Amino acid sequence: MGTYTATLRWERGEHSFTDDRYSRGHRWTFDGGVTVPASASPQIVPLPDSVAEAVDPEEAFVAAVSSCHLLTFLAIAAKRGFRVDTYVDEAVGYMEKNEAGKLAITRVVLRPAATYSGDKLPTQKDLEYMHHRAHEICFIANSVRSEIVTEIVS
Repeated sequence: MGTYTATLRWERGEHSFTDDRYSRGHRWTFDGGVTVPASASPQIVPLPDSVAEAVDPEEAFVAAVSSCHLLTFLAIAAKRGFRVDTYVDEAVGYMEKNEAGKLAITRVVLRPAATYSGDKLPTQKDLEYMHHRAHEICFIANSVRSEIVTEIVS
């Protein structure tokens, strides 16, 4: 159906590197031209060798899962005639040992809260159906082994 590209660029700079003291800061450039500062998580590589202000792969993974769910949910809601005004998800990913004993993001919990307007407002049953359907259709959710849980806030 398509290909998606990202170019990652890292440079050693003045660090000696072989002493394991070097910046994990790097850049992600996407096919649309956007560049994002990235780094190892400070939870994994302590400061100053990581960059706290940059996106780390674990955060990006959680954001990708949440973003895919959001976009799929919006498409479903629009087709069902519900006008979504806002959507906020404070998603959380959990790093734990998986069944093989390796560290992995084993679970992502989505907490979508949306507001609606217009004559047709969704019921709790509508919300449950649309979020369930969004999870089934989401390309990213279909691509990962992590458990993805949706806790509807509104």
